[in-house]
Amino acid sequence: MDVSSRFDVSGFGAIVTGGASGLGLAYGEVLAAHGARVTLIDVDADGAAAQAERLRSEGLDVRAAAADVTDHPALDRAIDEAARTYGRLDVAFANAGTGAFAPIVDTDAADWMRVIEVNLLGPLLTVKHAARRMPGGGSIVMTASLNAVQPAAGMSAYCCSKAALAMLAEVAALELGASGVRVNAIGPGLVRTGLTEGMWAVPGVVEDFDENAPLSTTTSPDDVAKLVAFLASDDASSISGCFYLIDRAAHTRRYPDMPAHFRRAFGG
Repeated sequence: MDVSSRFDVSGFGAIVTGGASGLGLAYGEVLAAHGARVTLIDVDADGAAAQAERLRSEGLDVRAAAADVTDHPALDRAIDEAARTYGRLDVAFANAGTGAFAPIVDTDAADWMRVIEVNLLGPLLTVKHAARRMPGGGSIVMTASLNAVQPAAGMSAYCCSKAALAMLAEVAALELGASGVRVNAIGPGLVRTGLTEGMWAVPGVVEDFDENAPLSTTTSPDDVAKLVAFLASDDASSISGCFYLIDRAAHTRRYPDMPAHFRRAFGG
């Protein structure tokens, strides 16, 4: 068996939205370490630039671009610049995301729609603008969540956006397959990043996650990034329209009762 090309993305042009921190940064770093030329796209322009500079100092081919994924023209420009710089675009990771917490009866419509816009419209626009620049085919991966299949009280916007994102990957795979573009989604469980750091601040939450995950291991951003590297590579050339959970089998049990944890921690 020839394994010489395992996760080989040498020379590939790649973009990662939400690339200044967390999972997006881990994706970009792993891709670059495997030979890709990567653009980190983030609304945090300074953060993306600082991380790109750090990775370049380590010998990796990484640059930065500023864009809000819900800003159609800005995202289009960032992706176009990356494709022109590399002379090709082979890989796109629709990773940028956000969250909100409120019971449905107390939900603010504007807050709810902001989550939908970032988590669902943003990936749609990323697919739209990236796929147009993949005439020779390519790989698009979307960061969904365990919450695409497991409901969580107080997290209606997040759960709905991630469930819809998993279906968006299927529709995009159906539409883009004839062009040689593969589209998949991944569903991480609890991974410690800037977005999830608040989970560690509420007593009992992480322990509840661990209790409801059959595997006793932890999941790091690097663990998720390795799955992403596989899906980006030619080793996954026949894989499209799939949703991969990386959650220690937590989907087989239940999601922590977040409102109860918040009441115990903060009262009310």
